[in-house]
Amino acid sequence: MNRISISARFLLVVGLAAGIPASSLFAKDTPPVAAQMSMAAQQFLASLSPEQKKKASFEFNDPHRTGWYFMPKQDKDGNYTRKGLPLEEMNDDQRKAALALLRSGTSASGFEQTQAIIGYESLLKEVEAKPVFARKPGWYFVSIFGTPGNTGKWGWRIEGHHMVASYTINNGEVLSPTPMFFGSNPGIIKDGPKKGQVILPGLQETAADLVKSFTDEQRKEAHSDMKQFPEIEENVGIVKLSEAKGIPAAKLTEAQQAILWKLMDVYINRMPTAVGDAERKAIKAAGFDKVSFAYTGEPLNGYTFQIVGPTFHARLLNVQPDGWGNPNNHIHSVWRRLPGDFGLEK
Repeated sequence: MNRISISARFLLVVGLAAGIPASSLFAKDTPPVAAQMSMAAQQFLASLSPEQKKKASFEFNDPHRTGWYFMPKQDKDGNYTRKGLPLEEMNDDQRKAALALLRSGTSASGFEQTQAIIGYESLLKEVEAKPVFARKPGWYFVSIFGTPGNTGKWGWRIEGHHMVASYTINNGEVLSPTPMFFGSNPGIIKDGPKKGQVILPGLQETAADLVKSFTDEQRKEAHSDMKQFPEIEENVGIVKLSEAKGIPAAKLTEAQQAILWKLMDVYINRMPTAVGDAERKAIKAAGFDKVSFAYTGEPLNGYTFQIVGPTFHARLLNVQPDGWGNPNNHIHSVWRRLPGDFGLEK
């Protein structure tokens, strides 16, 4: 008689209850990430009405594909102006399908962070005395570009305030996982029952550890006299780099290089394992020694930093007050491809 473990039996029972075939639960090989995205996108589109599908579907070369934006978009009357299909206009099953697509492009921890970012919209709505923007968890929009499948180019993006997940796929392979933007307002909750909660852990602490480890000479090379690096670009596919050069990894000690890798991994670990591994492989192939780190201000006290390598650009900005008015407690962070996102080369 064949036996399965208690944990496997539990997985089987839960999975069958959720409508997941047993063959999927115990399959030896998980479909490639791009195939998972294709299936999720197809299932999402199949769940929509004709009117909804029209809102969510675009030609691959539609300008909207490279027109990403991490701020709320609304008119003077408070109506959304962002393209795509918002979560608030979906039923429960459609929202589940949309989130399944988002999950296909994030790691377990990355997906958890996206849900917290969305949830913070309700928190901001409660605390902002004079809100400039509408704070709506339903204002996260799904866009599909081209025809999802294993041949040709297609892409998808889910975006709203402080969260952008965007993928470009070519012939069943991930061509680009960027831009990937995560933000948090507040960066850390200062008061109330959730005091101390951080939804984007590792960024500030690791950057502070790296700066703290610098010698005076290293700090001089890494620190910029600029008030801050320019705001993280949006609505552009090609990355615009700051003139600040920073200190190259080649001038860091082995221990400092390990901290720099840890900091990059905070961004990379938001992605599915296979996608993140590809990003690391590209960094190593292009030369980790060529990666540089530069910062303005002082970590945890109003600062920005950027990490630039031949294949990528990562940036963090924390100089704005949060919804309660606490200074330097509003985070923007992004991982981008060089020379451009969306598989763009120029």
